[in-house]
Amino acid sequence: MTAKILDGKAVAAEMRAEIKTKTAELTEKGVRPGLGVILVGDDPASRSYVTAKEKACEEAGILSREIRLPASASKAEILAEVDQLNHASDIHGILVQLPLPDASIEEEVLNTILPEKDVDGFHPVSVGKMMLGLPTFLPCTPHGILHLLKRSGIECKGKHVVVVGRSNIVGRPLANLLSLKTDLGNATVTLCHTGTPDIGRFTREADIVIAAVGRPEVITADMVREGAVIVDVGVNRVEDASKKRGYRLAGDCDFDPMLEKVSAITPVPGGVGPMTITMLLYNTLESAARTLA
Repeated sequence: MTAKILDGKAVAAEMRAEIKTKTAELTEKGVRPGLGVILVGDDPASRSYVTAKEKACEEAGILSREIRLPASASKAEILAEVDQLNHASDIHGILVQLPLPDASIEEEVLNTILPEKDVDGFHPVSVGKMMLGLPTFLPCTPHGILHLLKRSGIECKGKHVVVVGRSNIVGRPLANLLSLKTDLGNATVTLCHTGTPDIGRFTREADIVIAAVGRPEVITADMVREGAVIVDVGVNRVEDASKKRGYRLAGDCDFDPMLEKVSAITPVPGGVGPMTITMLLYNTLESAARTLA
């Protein structure tokens, strides 16, 4: 058995083409979707990610407005920029790039974003509605994973899915979405984490394993069963002197040994990553469309 590679780049490109068409249709009706992004400080990874978002917006025809603040910006200054975007009629989605230089204010800053512009899906109102299965903006990475599986011909309905990792950004919302009675979910879900003794005992029983641990190659081939589907959310830097940059990117799963054992697997990079920004565009378009409802 050679595993099918779940190509996030291809699925993302397909969805972005659909978003571009719908954006053009909405713009013709007088509403051009707009995304406001606040970047505090000059973290290279955050700056690179924001640049990628801006490029994706431009390609889709979505207005992108970036606000850059120095790392020394006060909480009041950041909140003032959020408030400005909250009241901007041409901005339908707001994203505050994390992490902030002062992590202690992140919760307050995110909670200041109006729920109707919370295209990251992090506001408590959004999270509460998601838990109840009510219409809301879903967090981008979990939502993107569900679309990647669906568009790759992999149904979650009736399957046993084991999610490894309980972060508020990926693991916990993903477990909830998978359990909901929807076209993208309706699965039986087990959530494992660092407090779970013998994680392999659970992953070996899974039809689908989703690894969102944040540690390189901790899910090994002996921890999954023959024919399972593997979704690897992790992107970790591993020192590698043979590489020009001195490191290589690795997922949370030991990729190569799994190729001959599982039925499908996401690569790192090129799997889950491209879906995250795509779902941000998806949510921004949806937010703009709601203004005409």
